[in-house]
Amino acid sequence: MSTAPLGLLGVPSSAAAHAPGLERAPAALRAAGLVAALTAAGRDVVDHGDTTVARWRHDAPVRTVPHDVERVAAVLQEARAAVLGVLAAGHVPVVLGGECTVTLAVLAAAADAGRDLGVVYVDGGQDLHLPTDHTDEPIADSMGMAHALDLPGTHDALAGLGPRRPLVTADRLAFVGYADEEEDVHGQVPATRVPASVVVDGTEDAAAVAAGVAGSDGFLVHLDVDVLDFFALPLADVPTYGRGLTEPVLARLLRALVRTDGFAGLVVVEANPDRDDDARTHLRTLVALLAGAVAVGP
Repeated sequence: MSTAPLGLLGVPSSAAAHAPGLERAPAALRAAGLVAALTAAGRDVVDHGDTTVARWRHDAPVRTVPHDVERVAAVLQEARAAVLGVLAAGHVPVVLGGECTVTLAVLAAAADAGRDLGVVYVDGGQDLHLPTDHTDEPIADSMGMAHALDLPGTHDALAGLGPRRPLVTADRLAFVGYADEEEDVHGQVPATRVPASVVVDGTEDAAAVAAGVAGSDGFLVHLDVDVLDFFALPLADVPTYGRGLTEPVLARLLRALVRTDGFAGLVVVEANPDRDDDARTHLRTLVALLAGAVAVGP
């Protein structure tokens, strides 16, 4: 387990989301005590601040697919530069979204830095929707990994975000904890798949399988809080009811991944502060879960 300083970076954007709200997540997580919790867990934390706030907007008068795609790409390019600064400082990136597309920016920055990373995608879905298949709901939030993989039909502004295409290959990708239906409807993504039922049955074994996709420089963990049953922890921007992981299972999974040789960073997305109560009860639970995952010691 690396004990290098954690480089905290916020990407307060809902530009690629279904609606506004996620742009407030980084500030809300800090207000819920994230930095103090990470420090109390024995980690050195360097806060790199936030990129520019980008709130969802109506893409009018011209409707693009994905929605507002040029602005989404601009948000991610700013995030890419900021993540590159975290990496250049020698810090382990802990990136707070915002929505799922932020992982594209982290992968682009890693490629800029010459790093070969796998991706452990802990998410209720797989984000493999293609613009050509989803003109009725053209939201980039559900298309992130399709663009990272540069699948046919993706948009150049996102698939071409970084210095290489694709940003990740299927053999370097594990979908973990998902409870939604299979999204690879065209059979183009032979990635590792560890659904929620398998994670529940053997969490540490699931983490070991997932970490097997590491590149020569390790693996990045993407965490969408919609991997959790919304009845267990109601924070997800797009809720998953009655299926998915519980908080204790996710805590064990993350801790096992962080403690695996090759862990190289964490992206946390889709925690909508509007879902929480006035006391930030559920955000504080998420903060405790994250701090426990990266804690130093047994």
